[in-house]
Amino acid sequence: MTGRDSITYKDAGVDIDAGDALVDRIAPAAKATARRGADAALGGFGGLFDLKAAGFKDPLLVASTDGVGTKLKLAIDCKRYDTIGQDLVAMCVNDIVVQGAEPLFFLDYYATGALDVAAAATVVEGIARACKESGCALIGGETAEMPGLYAKGDFDLAGFTVGAVERGNVLPKLETMQAGDVLIGVASSGVHSNGYSLVRKVVARTGLALSAPAPFAAGMTLGDALLTPTRLYVKSGLAAIARGGVKGFAHITGSGITGNLPRVLPAGLDADVDLASWPLPPVFRWLAQEAALPDAEMLQTFNCGIGLIAVAEPARAADVIAAFNESGEQAFVIGSLVSGDGAESQVRYRNSLT
Repeated sequence: MTGRDSITYKDAGVDIDAGDALVDRIAPAAKATARRGADAALGGFGGLFDLKAAGFKDPLLVASTDGVGTKLKLAIDCKRYDTIGQDLVAMCVNDIVVQGAEPLFFLDYYATGALDVAAAATVVEGIARACKESGCALIGGETAEMPGLYAKGDFDLAGFTVGAVERGNVLPKLETMQAGDVLIGVASSGVHSNGYSLVRKVVARTGLALSAPAPFAAGMTLGDALLTPTRLYVKSGLAAIARGGVKGFAHITGSGITGNLPRVLPAGLDADVDLASWPLPPVFRWLAQEAALPDAEMLQTFNCGIGLIAVAEPARAADVIAAFNESGEQAFVIGSLVSGDGAESQVRYRNSLT
């Protein structure tokens, strides 16, 4: 011994007891997400999933990982942590359902400077609720306490999901798409989880406090309105696929309709979209006005009220819309596929957002 005072891991800023307390608190929420193929037990070094028990015969695995971007900063500033977990799950599971896959399990990563057990538990409980709604098991995760890397009160989130789809059911079915196929838009709940770096600059420009009344949402504060969680399209998307006639889906995230819809179209086909075919949610009217943004900029930054787009056979379009509506979504025809002028697909817009 040198005579120096002892320095423990806790003295260095890492509280193992707090981490154990978090696992104990979130265990019931994770257990509630159990499904065929997974028992959702926490505590092992890895999570297990049994594809055979889940009923798959010849599956392909589909994986996705994502975060929630700077929307997380708004949640931290508002000290509201109950909705951001749904955003995290939605950004991952929506990306695999558009390939025809059923989400099977989810893992989360929560990193912070000093663990706030109550805040972290609220986030993970929100993740668990969204997993349960999406039919996937929360089978594990990682909580990292890294003093010196994050400012006091800050934390970061990442999510990872794996799903499966039978080999013959993978979307998009590019070879079947043709001019005249119908584009069906499914309403978003608001900004979802993309474009928040711009949203935060708009808020700063207005000088409004996050606790002030939202100019576009009666009865809500600005912070709460902007934290409206991303919609989960898993159950409705799978219901639409089961109804028949779906040839492809596009999840409208960063780069908007302009950047995401062409990703699921074959060369030689363009999307003809009528901007007057759906109501522009008030939050986007407010953003466009305060930032003085033209339609073209709005459409390649935000979802502008459309969170998911389905490409469907004309004869089955009504069935696909009905499947979404019966699942609690708002769906409507927003355009069609047309012959393209070049090798790369693009979106052609008619009318205006506002």
